[in-house]
Amino acid sequence: MTALTADILELLRKTDTPTVCNALEHAMGGRTAEGFTKIPTVCADPALPPIVGFARTAKIRASSPAQKPADEVKALRMAYYDYVASGDGPNVVVIEDTDWPRPIGGFWGEVNVAIHKGLGLAGTLTNGILRDLGMLDAGYQVVAGAIGPSHAFVHVTEIDCPVTVFGMAVNPDDLIHADRHGAVVIPERFIADMARCIDLVIRKERPIIQAARAPGFTVEKLKKAWGDAEDVH
Repeated sequence: MTALTADILELLRKTDTPTVCNALEHAMGGRTAEGFTKIPTVCADPALPPIVGFARTAKIRASSPAQKPADEVKALRMAYYDYVASGDGPNVVVIEDTDWPRPIGGFWGEVNVAIHKGLGLAGTLTNGILRDLGMLDAGYQVVAGAIGPSHAFVHVTEIDCPVTVFGMAVNPDDLIHADRHGAVVIPERFIADMARCIDLVIRKERPIIQAARAPGFTVEKLKKAWGDAEDVH
């Protein structure tokens, strides 16, 4: 986690998730079909900037009551809060709703958003339900699987464990980048190279975008711009 410097963190917070995905391809030396979400998401506020942080993982279920005594359920819930708030951060909560693909009960609403924002969490990624729209604390992003009205029997079942959300595998302490497009895991070995690779993506796209937006754009001008982009290293 030491590879995430303040400068790289600031850059990632200003960069959308599709650009980060493109940058990772340069870092890896080619394209990939893994390491990012593959199913559309909803989010609390599409206008918010990306959320960036180390994964604090957990699993929940809402379709049936907990099969443990109430005091054990509460103890696990409190252990969950201790866990997500631990470490130097920034931390992003990544919760797998094991009722997915048919989640029915919302863990994320006015109360939990207030708690997690108060604890200093950077944001949330979950394949579960989001509710209480219009009542959530400003500035806290929840990227979720669906909108729903009830919490049903929602309860924490496991913490600090490997999870899968929207087809993306996440391990505890993975670096997560997420916005209204979805999310991606930035492997630790590539964190230090993100600034160079993000800059490379932008410089390669610039000739094509500038040509396409200029008056009198033609296929011939596109071919030249494409060639110029390929020469950028």
